[in-house]
Amino acid sequence: MAELRRVAVFCGSNHGANPAYLELAQHLGRRLAARGLGLVYGGGSVGLMGAVADAVLAEGGEVIGVIPESMLKHEVAHHGCSDLIVVADMFVRKARMMEAADAFISLPGGIGTLDELFEVMTWNQLGYLAKPNGLLDVGGFWDPLETLLDALVVGGFVRPEHRAPLLREADADVLLDRFAAWDATGPEALGKWKVER
Repeated sequence: MAELRRVAVFCGSNHGANPAYLELAQHLGRRLAARGLGLVYGGGSVGLMGAVADAVLAEGGEVIGVIPESMLKHEVAHHGCSDLIVVADMFVRKARMMEAADAFISLPGGIGTLDELFEVMTWNQLGYLAKPNGLLDVGGFWDPLETLLDALVVGGFVRPEHRAPLLREADADVLLDRFAAWDATGPEALGKWKVER
């Protein structure tokens, strides 16, 4: 069983075209706070990133933002975070987020969100991480990604056991319950090549 204290959320720095994306981000923030789970995220005050952080903070929850120094000059940092960690670059940012979080949720987002999602999938596959990873969906946003991942399996580039651990739900509480029940010693946590941790 996974011990959940903090959940990293990857999501867009825009609100996106569908108002349901913003509602989803706000709802997830409220649910994290209600469960006593801290938020780890990219430290921004804009888009879905800012919305999920604001929702957690409004309910008295913990928010840890991790932001590259170069983004401070664009004035997008969320200075209301419980802890705003400024790092050298995007590489360090992702590593710090993966270290600080016990699980990962991707909301709708763009290239950066996909980068973070796939980094966690890769690290889990290679055995550098053994933490649950999931998609929180609304309106079938993640359908094309699921189709692509299935095609990678059919094409022989991803083994089914490395595809399967990416969870997907439309309800935040269901996804968080699945995270809590996730077995870090089970086959879903076995890396492609075992590495020393």
